[in-house]
Amino acid sequence: MELWNSNLGNGFILVGILNDNGAPKLLYATIAVLYMLAVTSSGLLLLVIIMDAWLYVPIYLLLSQLSLMDLMFASMLFHLLVIRKTISFAGCSIQMIFFLVAGCTESSLLAVMSYDRYVAVCKPLHYFTLMTQKVCVQLTIGSWATGIFVSLVDTTFTLCLSYHGQNIINHYFCEPPALLKLASEETYRAEMAIFAMGVVIILGPVSLILFSYWNIISTVIQIQSGEGRLKVFSTCGSHLIVVVFFYGSTIFTYMRPNSKKINEGDKVISVFYSVITSMMNPFIYSLRNKDVKKAFRKVFGR
Repeated sequence: MELWNSNLGNGFILVGILNDNGAPKLLYATIAVLYMLAVTSSGLLLLVIIMDAWLYVPIYLLLSQLSLMDLMFASMLFHLLVIRKTISFAGCSIQMIFFLVAGCTESSLLAVMSYDRYVAVCKPLHYFTLMTQKVCVQLTIGSWATGIFVSLVDTTFTLCLSYHGQNIINHYFCEPPALLKLASEETYRAEMAIFAMGVVIILGPVSLILFSYWNIISTVIQIQSGEGRLKVFSTCGSHLIVVVFFYGSTIFTYMRPNSKKINEGDKVISVFYSVITSMMNPFIYSLRNKDVKKAFRKVFGR
């Protein structure tokens, strides 16, 4: 077992997602536009929340962290989407760590945000007691800490394998499942470690989200005002769409038996949680919000 796998020579070759399959220019342009939307919308939302003091409340502080994660996803992966390039083992390691930290932290943040909505809908009179700025900061730090821990475990088990044979990664970035397919030794322990971390960082947050929304729906059903019910259900529906996209694709990628056969569909699935959700989050969570719209006009109208 050679931690740095010096035998790789020039490192890995990232094939990309469109480079070798004769994809039409329209598809290339569409994905490029999606990335630009993700970077622009996440960046603008993060800037507005930072610059407007009126948005320094728990829900928007959590949104700022979610926007930061989305921005990390988009900016880190854009140049890898269509370019076949060589990456060193050290570069692949750093890229994997940053990607996993962003993804795992976002998974925890989505669960924290569902808890915030649960408190706001089900315990409105106690909201500012239960969701103080201190509690919000603690939950944010906890999300980061969990994301960093899980990413370090996944990265360590993946990179400690030997890679003596093929060095062509049929993907557009260094992701653990893609590297496991190239390993020249038994990957069972690494697969089990990644699966266990998946239970922690995926099934744990999903359970909290389901608990939160079950209680939210139960509370909303008791609301007499039809307009009030419709407003809350609309918000819940939008959030659940993002949850399905993000967690559905990550569960498919990280919580199924690894196959030595390189699957083109794996790259497409990765686009959903690394690109599509990054683009959708600002629009779904914030740009429909009156406070955020007001903050946009205030910041950019100066």
